[in-house]
Formats: sequence, C-alpha cells, structure tokens
Amino acid sequence: MTVLEISFYLFSLILVGSATMVVTVKNPVKSALFLVLAFFSAACIWMTLEAEFLAIVLVLVYVGAVMVLFLFVVMMLDIDVARMREGFARYLPVGIVVALVLVIELVLVLSGKFFSLDAMPRPAGHMADYSNTAELGKLLYTDYVFAFEIAGLVLLVAIVAAISLTLRRRPVTKYQSPSQQVRVTKADRLRIISDAQTESERQEDAQ
Repeated sequence: MTVLEISFYLFSLILVGSATMVVTVKNPVKSALFLVLAFFSAACIWMTLEAEFLAIVLVLVYVGAVMVLFLFVVMMLDIDVARMREGFARYLPVGIVVALVLVIELVLVLSGKFFSLDAMPRPAGHMADYSNTAELGKLLYTDYVFAFEIAGLVLLVAIVAAISLTLRRRPVTKYQSPSQQVRVTKADRLRIISDAQTESERQEDAQ
C-alpha cells in the first residue's frame, strides 16, 4: 500500500469513529467537538483527492464559524440531559427502522455496478502547477454562473428574512424608533430652570 492509501484509510477510520461518537456521546459539548474532528478528517480526505479548495472551505466555514456558533449556543443553553433521555426509549423503534432503511439503501447503492472500479476508475493525477481553486472559479463563473447567481439571491432572501424576524415588535421588548429620534426637538429634551424657580420649589417641598 502506498502512503496515499494509508492516509486515506487512516482519515476515513477517524472520520467514521468521530461521527459515531457525535451521535453516541452524552455530553453535547463533547459531541460538538467530535463533529469538529469529523470535519477535519473529511477535509484531510479531500486534500488527498486534490480538492484543496473544498478542504480549506470546510475548515474555515464549518469549523471556524458554524461549529464555534454551535459551541457557544450549547454552552449557553441549560440542557436538561435527564429529560432528553426520557424520550429515548419511546423513539428507539422508529430510529432502528430508519437506520435499517439507510443501511439497506447504502448496501444496494454501493454494491451496484455504478461504484465498481471498472465503472469509476480513479482519475489520473494532475501536474504540480494544477490549481483546484482556479478550475472551480472558471466553472462557477462560466458554465454555472446562472446557478451561482440564483444561490446568491436565495441566500440574500434568507438573510433579509432572518433580520426581519428578529425585528418583530414584542410587548416586553424595548426597541428604538429611528424616525421618532430624528423628529425630536430641543424643547422635547431640554428644560431650563432658574435659581429662583428652584428655590421656590424647595420651599414648596418643605411645606
């Protein structure tokens, strides 16, 4: 076996093990950390396949941004682990059925002729000056530019929808009205009181 094959099997073993720990470990923080390890292992596998751009994006976006957000949310939430375990036995039969269906589907797909070595041989290696990032950029902005713009539009709509949902007016939530702040005059915020007026108010309070 070559070094590339040994690296592939090693990273695959770590990926499968960490993915198993994500769904079996009891502590949610440890589960999120195992998911980080699974992302790193998948990125290493992509590096062996000469897809360095996808590997870097996986590390930067998912590990550097999404998983950090997950960890903050998990650590800030007061999760009742005992209450979560109460529904485990109730949903266990459904989970077993779904898992069996997934396993059967994987076996049928992987054992078919579409994934044989004759149908899908390993692609030949590229030259030293090959750039996966440049090739992806050419495809995105030439052949798939329409789909790329549609994806950007969908993400823009999702961002606007998320912002609009967070700006809902709730009775117990304090919010600011920029239009009212702009229309404020000096008379609404400033009142000038003389010393004589202040003395008379003190005398009235004393009486």
